[in-house]
Amino acid sequence: MSKRLETALVHGAIREGYTDKKGAVNVPIYLSSTFHQESMDEFGEYDYARSGNPTRAALEKAIAELEGGHRGFAFATGMAAVSACFMLLSAGDHIVITEDVYGGTYRFVTKVLPRFGITHTFVDFTDVEAVKAAVKPETKLIYIETPSNPTLGITDIRAVVEISKEHGAMTFLDNTFMTPLHQRPLDLGVDVVIHSATKFLSGHSDIVAGLVVTKDEELGNQIYFIQNSFGSVLGVQDCFTLIQNMKTTAVRFNEQTRVAGRIADYLAQHPLVENVYYPGLATHPGAAIHAGQATSAGAVLSFSLPSYAVAKAFVEAMQIPVFAVSLGGVESILSYPAKMSHAAMEPEERAKRGITDGLLRFSVGLENEDDLLEDFAQALAVAQQVK
Repeated sequence: MSKRLETALVHGAIREGYTDKKGAVNVPIYLSSTFHQESMDEFGEYDYARSGNPTRAALEKAIAELEGGHRGFAFATGMAAVSACFMLLSAGDHIVITEDVYGGTYRFVTKVLPRFGITHTFVDFTDVEAVKAAVKPETKLIYIETPSNPTLGITDIRAVVEISKEHGAMTFLDNTFMTPLHQRPLDLGVDVVIHSATKFLSGHSDIVAGLVVTKDEELGNQIYFIQNSFGSVLGVQDCFTLIQNMKTTAVRFNEQTRVAGRIADYLAQHPLVENVYYPGLATHPGAAIHAGQATSAGAVLSFSLPSYAVAKAFVEAMQIPVFAVSLGGVESILSYPAKMSHAAMEPEERAKRGITDGLLRFSVGLENEDDLLEDFAQALAVAQQVK
């Protein structure tokens, strides 16, 4: 019997071999760095915890099933997952990457990879022709983030996959904003899906974690070799926490996306707000493409206010959300990309990408939606006085 995603989220990690024989409905935490071998001639499934652990294996099997992939991998952080995937490249290789990308990914691509002879070109991925024009003979990877962070740009996944196949390049896609519940890139032809599982998949702001899913066996073997060699695996207790938290992803994320749409509509009509970036709005230039490759508009939106001073007054007047780095928690999180997620990006590069001094990003939590809207209203009224 094939299971829908909501069911798989709850039961995905409960498999024979991962739970015990006593009927436990939760995967045990295998707190062991090493595993006894019965024979010198034939080792068992596990030998050393960096190479494999039953609790981590349950998580990895679950995310692979959710994304519809061949094999899953759990890393210590989202950036460890991103970095491990980039390690599939070699000196002389070239990356075409979306210009509106997470600041940590930008830092790794611009500051670390060039030291190993790997070059890159940043492109506006909302323009398919620009992506096509950026591909070189040495291009081995096209890196997608859709919706992008923080201005929610939309990439036509199918079109970019077609370009990559024409040139024999791989496609990686950061699916953090949408989760496999609302966007399934592997079904659209992407080769590798990456998650900062710190965000919506975990959803409680209590762990940091990264997940990777590969489309085929060959890529899976390559990522496993890197994971085992690089060694930045997710600790077993965090694996257990993530398994537990993922069980409620559907309940949390479906509600968060519903409320996000309502907040986006409110902000779009407010006179102080200059722009609202949310693919659920009909005015969003990527709305139609996003609707054709995802089942919701997500639970993150960004909006721009006229100046730093206005944004500062707004942030300090807000009472409900935490003002912090990250997103995807049960608590609403208000962020200032210029000094948080994209602080690693040079000011001129931020300006090119629309990351202005008045840009704020909002991750919708599970608070009462009317309370959130009232909080926005009073904070915007305060900010209007500054303008």
